[in-house]
Amino acid sequence: MSRVDFAFGAPDRLRMACEVVHKHYQAGRQVVVYLSDPRQLARFDRLLWGFESTAFVPHVGVDDPLAPDTPVVLTSAAPVPPAEQAWLLNLDAQCPPGFEQFQRVLEIVSDRESDRLQARERWRLYQAQGCDLHAHKLDRH
Repeated sequence: MSRVDFAFGAPDRLRMACEVVHKHYQAGRQVVVYLSDPRQLARFDRLLWGFESTAFVPHVGVDDPLAPDTPVVLTSAAPVPPAEQAWLLNLDAQCPPGFEQFQRVLEIVSDRESDRLQARERWRLYQAQGCDLHAHKLDRH
């Protein structure tokens, strides 16, 4: 059974995702980032390179030969855990296919109404699958 953590209240979902990925990289965790739209995933890739001038997050696409050895892997295809302890960060509007292969799934939800409605649908689907659900309110700095 997967544990799914929803972080609610992100002012900017993709920027917050960059911060989350950076924290997990610093903690030594592998993260697979899923977003079904390749153009949006490319946008997130660019954000990871420049979201903070002093932050470096090694990341590659899932098809890159270095993917098995890189802490952060980006994919628009059905995500597969590169290691047993890898976490899945879902940036898609839908639940990722095969999410149950991951022990931990992260969801970031912005304050936008459409984002919150999509998150509620994902919550219900995860709940129906018997996932261990947790909700967190993001702090405003």
